[in-house]
Amino acid sequence: MVRSRSYIATPPGATIKEQLNDKGMSQKEFAARMDMSEKHISKLINGEVQLTPEVAVRLEVVLGVPAKFWNNLEAIYREKLIKAEAENTMDADEKLAKQLPYKEMSKFGWIPETRDSKEKVVNLRKYFEVVELSLLENNQITRIACRRLAVTEKSDLALLAWAQEAKIKAREVKTAPINIKGLIKIIPNIRLMTVMKPKEFCPKIKAMLAECGIALIFLPHLQGSFLQGASFIDGNKIVVGLTARGKDADKFWFSLFHELAHIILGHIGQLNGTSDEDESDADKWSRDTLIPVVDYEKFIEDNNFSAYNIRSFAKKQGVAPGIVVGRLQNEGLIKHSMLNDLKDHYEIAL
Repeated sequence: MVRSRSYIATPPGATIKEQLNDKGMSQKEFAARMDMSEKHISKLINGEVQLTPEVAVRLEVVLGVPAKFWNNLEAIYREKLIKAEAENTMDADEKLAKQLPYKEMSKFGWIPETRDSKEKVVNLRKYFEVVELSLLENNQITRIACRRLAVTEKSDLALLAWAQEAKIKAREVKTAPINIKGLIKIIPNIRLMTVMKPKEFCPKIKAMLAECGIALIFLPHLQGSFLQGASFIDGNKIVVGLTARGKDADKFWFSLFHELAHIILGHIGQLNGTSDEDESDADKWSRDTLIPVVDYEKFIEDNNFSAYNIRSFAKKQGVAPGIVVGRLQNEGLIKHSMLNDLKDHYEIAL
């Protein structure tokens, strides 16, 4: 028996059991009279197997109740079972839908606007390409390597929504076969682009990464996702998504190199996503690739972090001064309120 708010699906087996009780017949004797195994009869009574037309004919002979009655009972049970299970699933999905940033997603045009809770569920199922939202917990569906600032249940769902949009957008990007060696080779060239403006470097980086089998996607930030970027394999390409909200250059480049680190270090595609160690390794790779550790340590030895010195060091490194400022701030060598005028602020068109 399966219950929901509106339906009770009772299997025909319940009626069979009543008939056996009325006749004082055991299931073992009944199985023998039906010329069927006791195991199958047990499953039939418990609704675990379908009551077929052939079984209905046997029931008519053994129990004296017309086959048409049993066939009708089975049809009613199956119909109510589907409706009850669908209603229960809808109820569970409505709760999940409330935790997703539906209003914001619809504002971005990712899903249709609606206030109806059931319509929201249907739209979200289509958006995520799953028959029910509970499947989003399946690691086979969501293998994502990402950089974010905090983890909560709602932020996890917001991340999945954001990553799904990156996946959808990436399908429009033509890429060559995945080439990790090729990616490693172009990293120095990407690093040199930190001194460019977004309108200059965005198309160039997208084209270079596409040649390595990587689709670079910029998306708006979803509130509550605490997301900086994410990377994952989708089919025959790698998707790298970055939040495109107005952000300082140092944060943008660190996030991009962090995601590229996940690819180069082999973190993407793991069943359970990335570990804390993976995230730490990606942070280190990003930091030391943008500013080599030996050069950086030599620079901070003098403890002279004037605007002039930072510009000079950045110029020698071939990176934007804001990247140096950001690292000094993050490591506590200067206050977060200092030298922010050396940082470029990006507005990346979507």
